[in-house]
Amino acid sequence: SVQELGISAKREVIGATGFVDLNRAGLVVICGPRLSPMVGQLLASDRTLAFACDDMACWYLKDRKTGCTWRSPMDEGKPSDVAYLGRLPRPDGMGTFLYMAGVHAAGAAGAVHYLANELDEVWQQVRDRRFSALIRCQFDPETRDVISSERITDFYGPA
Repeated sequence: SVQELGISAKREVIGATGFVDLNRAGLVVICGPRLSPMVGQLLASDRTLAFACDDMACWYLKDRKTGCTWRSPMDEGKPSDVAYLGRLPRPDGMGTFLYMAGVHAAGAAGAVHYLANELDEVWQQVRDRRFSALIRCQFDPETRDVISSERITDFYGPA
């Protein structure tokens, strides 16, 4: 958790309108792009990684650079999911915010797990620049606690 890192945090819930003030320093947003159209619009500016939906209304992640698609193993009953992790531009142009979203909620938890366990690596790779990457996690099927997480794409930038 952020408290373990010595960082103070305030939790906010995104309401039914999907509105969230993205023009704040130190902001971390964890939600799917469907929940907040504002975040979805900024996510669409990522030229490399994207959420997509097929004819069956199944969401997945796509790496436009490699052409790979990453579907959630949860959709086949497996205790694993995939997520987007990136630093996106704020609408006011005055900085960035950190964004995490899984194909399912377990993926978002996996992105948090990855960041908490690999913060040094992330910092060494991207510093304070914009970036995006995809994360895969494994979780306990009964408790949904994340067991492991790994980055499955390069760090791309700028997001």
